Amino acid sequence: MPTPQSFQNHAKYVPGYHWVTFGLILVLLAWSVSLLVRHPSLAGVMQLITALVLGMTAFYARVFGVGAQDRVIRLEEQLRMARVLPDDLKARVGELRLAQFVALRFAPDAELPGLVRRVLGGELPTQRAIKEAIKDWRPDYERV
Repeated sequence: MPTPQSFQNHAKYVPGYHWVTFGLILVLLAWSVSLLVRHPSLAGVMQLITALVLGMTAFYARVFGVGAQDRVIRLEEQLRMARVLPDDLKARVGELRLAQFVALRFAPDAELPGLVRRVLGGELPTQRAIKEAIKDWRPDYERV
């Protein structure tokens, strides 16, 4: 079983992706710039462009994956809220922003109505504030 998840350790880092891949792309980018400055050539320009394209590809692969995941989280949370929230809050679910849905996914059903009420009341304006307000963390081991 995975390590129990909490606010302190819920962020997911994949060393091969976040550190090795981006580290190597940065090394390639620095090397390409250095080579182009020392020995200007079309090949050097193309190497720099290649390094930039690789960096952008790695960045957007992450951004697009997280964006798709966030949309699924919003849908899952809307379905859960339809089941868990009292009628007065169900009518206001459309006022929640995507980032708020993403943070609220860590709240257990018992805490969800109170947290949604506080979020809609402006008491918990950020993802961090919402996550810190959760008392009994509901882990999400399936995140990307």
